[in-house]
Amino acid sequence: MKALYFSAGSSVYEIQKIENDWVMKERSAPNVLLSLAADPSLPGRLYGGTFDNGLWISDDSGETWEPAGPGITHNRVMSVAVSPIEERNGYRVVWAGTEPSGLFRSEDGGQTWTDCPGLLELPSRSSWSFPPRPHTHHVRWIEPDIHDGNRIFVGIELGGVMKSENKGGRWEDRKPNSQYDCHALTIHPQVPGRIYEAAGGGYAESFDAGNTWQTVNKGLEPYNYLVNIAVDPGDADTMVASAAKGPRVAYDPSRASTILVRRENGGSWIPVYDGLPEPEGSTVFALASDADEPGVFYGVNNLGFYISYDAGRTWEKVPVEWPDHLKSKRTQGLALI
Repeated sequence: MKALYFSAGSSVYEIQKIENDWVMKERSAPNVLLSLAADPSLPGRLYGGTFDNGLWISDDSGETWEPAGPGITHNRVMSVAVSPIEERNGYRVVWAGTEPSGLFRSEDGGQTWTDCPGLLELPSRSSWSFPPRPHTHHVRWIEPDIHDGNRIFVGIELGGVMKSENKGGRWEDRKPNSQYDCHALTIHPQVPGRIYEAAGGGYAESFDAGNTWQTVNKGLEPYNYLVNIAVDPGDADTMVASAAKGPRVAYDPSRASTILVRRENGGSWIPVYDGLPEPEGSTVFALASDADEPGVFYGVNNLGFYISYDAGRTWEKVPVEWPDHLKSKRTQGLALI
């Protein structure tokens, strides 16, 4: 890990280990950032999505921000992702997802954007609906495939996992046995075809690049509301997810009660407590792993920054100064480079 970025409230935070000390810097954002992504090929380049103020871009790790260029036709940018492999015009290709659901692609670092209207032509679209705002829905997650530059997945909340095999031109509808209340997706960096989904109804996985899925919730009850997920780069069968009993106790620190759960070797999900804060008052963790660090997981929530060095079995709180005001905020948009 070179740097870890996350957002909370109207600030962006950067955590780095400098020599033997962990250092965290807080920088102002243009608004509350719901989504955050970093370009690993351009140090300091961040993309941040806001609820009503569009997408913003920083080239200095969040010190200053500028609005993205034209082409994103909705101001609520709920998700943003940087392609791990596709480059155009000196930039990684960037994707932005909106409410109401829309997907937009930029090949020039966010200066201009093109729509992917085929996503909205899927048969299931008429059933998409986000429960707190049932008149609408949004692209909650974007996951470009690290193994295939033509393939991309999006998670609609609430609608399901959709797949394109030609860079967002044509789309395949959600598949049976996937989860329809999609919150997060990840793809194993070493094993093509392995995809993992964290959702409001639990966990689903695919072994064949999203052609078929299976739901595996054994051991989750009553924590079957999953919000984020990370996989061990060294073992495609080991994963960690952030879990709650439902949305009401997942996000708001004043009533939160959440845990981490872990699964290995195709077995049941098992709660993880060692080294982590008590569930009460602990919001769901944003999770990440680094392809170059097998067995290492990173987690951030309102109470701190935590690392596991043993594939998620035990955790330790990183000794970085944690501002009191963060304890009452939801952390979002984790980006690891």
